Amino acid sequence: YVIDIKDLKEIIKTQIEDVMDHKNLNLEVEEFKDLNPTAENIVVVIYNRIKPFIKSEMDLEITLYETPRNFVTYSGK
Repeated sequence: YVIDIKDLKEIIKTQIEDVMDHKNLNLEVEEFKDLNPTAENIVVVIYNRIKPFIKSEMDLEITLYETPRNFVTYSGK
């Protein structure tokens, strides 16, 4: 499936960047007030924030890189 890149960029900006970028996740992001912001938890939160904006018939997979060799991938399963 395909999504317009402009639409996807706007979803990422409003749902991820505006909420999480340059923030103390533990103090400033609601989802992490009672959740440790590990890479595994961050990728699930990102997925959950983006998925409602993606058509249900479309697959979504998020990969979060800590380093080139250390990353986590989540697809809602």
